[in-house]
Amino acid sequence: MNDNRYSGASEAELGFLKDIVKLLPTGLTVQDAQGELLLANDTAASQLGMDGRRPLPDLAQRRDACQRALATGHAVVTEEALHDGASRQVLLTTHRPVRLGGRDLLISTSADITEQKNFEDQLFRSAYFDELTGLPSRRVIEHRANTLLARDGKVERFALAFLDVDNFKHINDYYGHAVGDALLVELSKRLGRDLRDSDMLSRISGDEFLLLLSPIQSQEEVADFMQSTLERLTAPFFIDNSEVFASTSVGVSLYPDHGRNFETLRQNADIAMYRIKNSGKGSAAFFDASMEREALARMKIEQSLRLAILEKRFCCAFQSKVDIRTQAVKGIEALVRLRDDEGVIQAPGSFINLAGELGLIDELTHLVLAEIVKSIDLINDTFGPEASISINVAAKQAGNPEFMRTFAQALEETGFPQRFMIEVTEDAFVAKSHFQSEILPMFRKLGVGISIDDFGTGYSSLSALADITADEIKIDRSFIIDIHKRPRSQGILRAIESLSEALGMTVIAEGLESYEELAYLQAATKIRYAQGYYFSRPIFLEELKLATPASSEARANVASRPTQQNRKGYSRANGYRR
Repeated sequence: MNDNRYSGASEAELGFLKDIVKLLPTGLTVQDAQGELLLANDTAASQLGMDGRRPLPDLAQRRDACQRALATGHAVVTEEALHDGASRQVLLTTHRPVRLGGRDLLISTSADITEQKNFEDQLFRSAYFDELTGLPSRRVIEHRANTLLARDGKVERFALAFLDVDNFKHINDYYGHAVGDALLVELSKRLGRDLRDSDMLSRISGDEFLLLLSPIQSQEEVADFMQSTLERLTAPFFIDNSEVFASTSVGVSLYPDHGRNFETLRQNADIAMYRIKNSGKGSAAFFDASMEREALARMKIEQSLRLAILEKRFCCAFQSKVDIRTQAVKGIEALVRLRDDEGVIQAPGSFINLAGELGLIDELTHLVLAEIVKSIDLINDTFGPEASISINVAAKQAGNPEFMRTFAQALEETGFPQRFMIEVTEDAFVAKSHFQSEILPMFRKLGVGISIDDFGTGYSSLSALADITADEIKIDRSFIIDIHKRPRSQGILRAIESLSEALGMTVIAEGLESYEELAYLQAATKIRYAQGYYFSRPIFLEELKLATPASSEARANVASRPTQQNRKGYSRANGYRR
């Protein structure tokens, strides 16, 4: 009786344990020494395709692991990737040999780690591959180059090319970031065409790529390859119903000619690329020693520029916009200048582009505005309280709503925003719908005027004027120089003048330097206003402080024609403007 009671209890407990094993979330199997399956719970049956819901997976890896565990008597842990079409399941399985009831058995437990492995794979790809293009990251191409450099014996020659997409900011502004991203994807496909298995293309940042070509035989071989690659990029990209044109500037360094470690090779390729950027874009150049000297000089200018901003060594000069019929001052343009370490005034040609590249141009523009506000009484005394005040804004700034909002706020805080005219070059209107829909309303509300600077040298055409909302057009100096001798320039001038008059825009002739130029404008055109050294050189604040308080006579003197000796002393190379 007692035995039957105990036997019944054992059977109940055994059934209870079987139910628990069956429902375990971890796969569990038991095999004998010959590999015959003695037990498999529901989870294991599902994992191994034994329930008929999925095809049987390839279990060769599991069989090998089981045999090792039984042969050695030690547990074996494996990761198993089981594929069902496009889906993948990853199991972490432990095979543990045991001896029970005089029999050698193998107990295997499998945990599903698919989610964990997918997350690890995602982290790996984000660390080593670009999410947008799928290209290797910088650390991958650096590792490949360092592997080449670390080889025993003679290292084969290889080339490292630094590629940068030209005017990518304009493309993003005009077409939008979605098109910009799609362009990078398509461009990476074209760049990667014809690469060998031993070559590697990497996207290292926004619109910058690195290309490793290994091995190479000669510089000529690399030059031919880069030329064919650049020619491939000249065809338009058709993206989102838009025809987008893009070019790439390329700098190339060679191992061992231009460096014996990755960082030196990368830096020298970068230096060569900037040489191309500054001399025309859309082509390739190999590094040479002269570029290194230029880079060092550039670095010195960069350091001095940052220090000058920190020490507020920038100053303003002011040049009049004059009524050519009455010589009355209509307005003035604020021109930024830099005092170097020795106190010598530097024209903006030596620093303004670099300031833009370094992201310092915004601070520089605010410094100019601060100088104007600080000196407004002197400005009024010299040029008159009604004269407009023009400030130059770079195209990059004009397309940046965040900067333009802060600048509009700064103009409003002066208390006299209606006195100001913002001068932007034509390329600011490449994305004219963006500029006109987001930027212009802020300034119109404040009464701030808009001037198109250097008109005729950028992207605009005469027909484009109809779509541009501006108060003033400044005709570039290249059309005004010797205008009395150049019939073609005269015809262009008349066309600009007629269209501007129809659109209600004031025309300013820039860079007037000779009496003959003035006489032609007075006799043959309706243009009323001009700016240039013929009327007045840029005047610095120090000179304003020494000037006589305002009177109509004093202001006429400011606008009066300089002596012939002074005009001869003026250098066009230094420029009369920014």
